[in-house]
Amino acid sequence: MTRRFGTPPERGREYTLRPGVYAILPRDGALLLTHQADPEPEYQLPGGGIDPGESPLRALHREVLEETGWRIAGARRLGALRRFTFMPDYDIWAEKLCTIYLAFPVYQLGPPSEPGHHAVWMPPEVAVHSLGNPGDRHFVKRYL
Repeated sequence: MTRRFGTPPERGREYTLRPGVYAILPRDGALLLTHQADPEPEYQLPGGGIDPGESPLRALHREVLEETGWRIAGARRLGALRRFTFMPDYDIWAEKLCTIYLAFPVYQLGPPSEPGHHAVWMPPEVAVHSLGNPGDRHFVKRYL
């Protein structure tokens, strides 16, 4: 069973299933996070949606690179969560099915290519309180 985080789904509202992948990325005692400026400033685990025909691991590598500028290795699935939320970039109400991985940043290629994202290194103990959604915080607590 996949645990739900955040607000429950609203009765009568249609949600689009949006599978995604996200990663806890430790290195040298810190976690690599992304800070997204819009629609509201928020620290997040790097990751995002899986494109049609794309494998989850390929999506994870692509999303982490786009949002942080880093290549990763050694991805291992930790679990999954569900969130019901409005996605303003897509103008949809989504049921986000988020698979969380542990992976390791190995090489920085450059800055993030995703507009509005900035790579941030943060101590895990601080990340637990700084991440913008309760699902991310839950998995970082479990990692600790």
